[in-house]
Amino acid sequence: MNLTAPQALVLLSGGQDSTTCLAIALHEFPDQVEALGFNYGQRHLNELTAAEKIAKLAGVPFHILDLSLLGRITHNALTNSNVEIVQQKGELPSTFVDGRNLVFLTFAAIYAKSKGIKNIYIGACQTDYSGYPDCRDEFIKSANQTLNLAMAYEFKIITPLMWLTKAKEIKLMQTLGKLDWYQHTLTCYEGVQPPCQKCPACLLRAKGFSEAGLEDPLMADSKL
Repeated sequence: MNLTAPQALVLLSGGQDSTTCLAIALHEFPDQVEALGFNYGQRHLNELTAAEKIAKLAGVPFHILDLSLLGRITHNALTNSNVEIVQQKGELPSTFVDGRNLVFLTFAAIYAKSKGIKNIYIGACQTDYSGYPDCRDEFIKSANQTLNLAMAYEFKIITPLMWLTKAKEIKLMQTLGKLDWYQHTLTCYEGVQPPCQKCPACLLRAKGFSEAGLEDPLMADSKL
């Protein structure tokens, strides 16, 4: 049983990016990490099942908050299976969920403060990303300042992937010795394993592994 006080909280969705953040957080704060997931009314809950597996593999406590209201007041392809997954040039992807990262960070901060945690990890990335405005460095810095002011607490929102391409992220995970964790992740927007290899998330992931010169453990597992 780990009696060490937690120092870091990782927003863990079960996807590639958040899993990488978990590995980084554990490297920086060994045995002092907790993970937090969200049920926000997403079109499939398979990602939370993946997150639970990854947290168990990492040996960290994992908690799920019910934010399903978000899915009921937004209209997008991630909370409504009737909306087509598309990304038109010059427009936000249909998978963008209004306010999602802002809501996640707010509740994560509330939870973190209750535990005495100041370091919050999120897998936001502005380099290889899907065009989501709430993944930009500018937004993260703004949210960090707002949360500090709102709660009179010195949070530090950590975005270790912000300036990394997917290929560099994968190489980092290899360096950390946790590349096999990707075998349990769920990146596909369709929520299927093996991944559909057609949606934007799958294509971006495949591009990253190709550029890194490595085989995706999830794809290797699908060949068995």
